[in-house]
Amino acid sequence: MIVSDAPRLSRIVAEVWKPALALFIWDVIVTVVYFVLPFKAPSLPLTIFGSALALFLGFRVNSAYARWWEGRSLWGLMINASRNLARGAIAFIGPEDEGPKRDLKRSIALRHIAYVNALRCQLRRLDSKDDVHRFLSREEAGEPLGRTNVANGLLDGTGARIGEAQRRGWIDSIQQTSLESVLIDIANAQGGMERIKNTPLPVQYRFLPSLFTRLFCIVLPIGLVETLGIATPLGSGLAGLMFLAVLQIGEDLADPFANTVHDLPLTAMCRTIEIDLLQAIGDSAPEPLKPEKGVLW
Repeated sequence: MIVSDAPRLSRIVAEVWKPALALFIWDVIVTVVYFVLPFKAPSLPLTIFGSALALFLGFRVNSAYARWWEGRSLWGLMINASRNLARGAIAFIGPEDEGPKRDLKRSIALRHIAYVNALRCQLRRLDSKDDVHRFLSREEAGEPLGRTNVANGLLDGTGARIGEAQRRGWIDSIQQTSLESVLIDIANAQGGMERIKNTPLPVQYRFLPSLFTRLFCIVLPIGLVETLGIATPLGSGLAGLMFLAVLQIGEDLADPFANTVHDLPLTAMCRTIEIDLLQAIGDSAPEPLKPEKGVLW
């Protein structure tokens, strides 16, 4: 996610130079043809076309931003629920700093750190094996890594450990229910993220705006050349670039987990959970993730 007040100039140029160049070349061709082989430009209702297209693109951007913001809200819920899980496990299981109870509290905390990192990798379509092995032994990681949904396997293991604590008499049934309700919140958040990731915008929202925007950019210089004359490449190019920029904004926001500079900083949020849970069990924790060239990953 870009966190600087303004995008870097190099990033802006990298994103706009191709469509800007294509628009400029087309506008120059139309302008040259008009002056070499004069033609009567058809009376195109460009104002009506542009207004309708702007409304269409606005609906698309709003829908894409709603997905992006829902993803951020779900990760906010994940961070809060992670803290609640660690705090509840430590408080309910007991203050012992040695023995089986301490090992169980550490296991719950480390498994959950592995869980959020596995979920991050799944949403970004990355291999989660190395991230899971950073926090769990190969024996502990073997069963969940063998599942299709690694994150869900890790969450199931956390639930099993809480059930084990209840059977041993370390927590009572009310405390188990309280911790289980936190796991339900975590599972619901994961389900919401998977829904966003696996359900793209309807094809009409993806194909038609792209088609209409490009058609508008093609006819725009034809309708403006009589009015703008030699300035057509500049005026038409800037106007067309604005519509293409709005189109691209919708593309960038539609998948908040695509691992690009425009998406949610999942790595930074996983680091926040890692710091909180490691400090909760008394372990040393890494530093918060810092932006790189204005981008927080």
